[in-house]
Amino acid sequence: MAQIQQRRDLTRERIVTTAARLLTEQGPAAVTTRRVAQEAGLQPPALYRFFPDKDALLDAAVEHVFAEHVARKRATAPTGDPVADLRAGWDTQIGFGLDHPHVFSLLLARPRDTPAQAEGLRMLAELVHRIAVAGRLKVSEERAVNLIHAAGIGTVHTLLTLPPDQKDPRLADAAFDAVARAILTDDTAPAEDPAAVIAAFRTLLPSLPTLTRAEAALLDEWLRR
Repeated sequence: MAQIQQRRDLTRERIVTTAARLLTEQGPAAVTTRRVAQEAGLQPPALYRFFPDKDALLDAAVEHVFAEHVARKRATAPTGDPVADLRAGWDTQIGFGLDHPHVFSLLLARPRDTPAQAEGLRMLAELVHRIAVAGRLKVSEERAVNLIHAAGIGTVHTLLTLPPDQKDPRLADAAFDAVARAILTDDTAPAEDPAAVIAAFRTLLPSLPTLTRAEAALLDEWLRR
């Protein structure tokens, strides 16, 4: 029984990687059940044992490509400077969107709770948390995550849809600088910014032994206000 399941898993993986390659190289129109089956070495009816239609196959291909991207980001060791790590992560994310326009377009139409997308947001939240611990965040962690996420999507979408003669090669840098000004303190004196102090203090609430969970939650709500 285990061998049968293993063969099924390998077959499904071969189908998904084939569909992901066609999607990345040629776009959604190339991901037909007939072509994917042919290039995966299968008969077309075999695909329907794994995917009911082309949309389900495209969803799996998109998730496969984005999951590989997220895994590479997760494998990148953090440095001692979370702000520098944020900038590097921004550049990586923008680069992924520009290098995978078909995948990016389909991601926009998908919910945010797919495994790979959820993991990507967790990684961003972890990085923002490190910035807050360092005393460099002047807005709530939640707002910072949402601002970075929204700005990244908007930047990629704009760069992909602008006519070639109107593309601004510095747009991504300018967008990051704008976000950084909105969420980060001046690195010369971060402790003097009350908002940075509040953001940093919020990171300590879970470890305060004198507060009950309810008390910590109430204090966190006051601090967010």
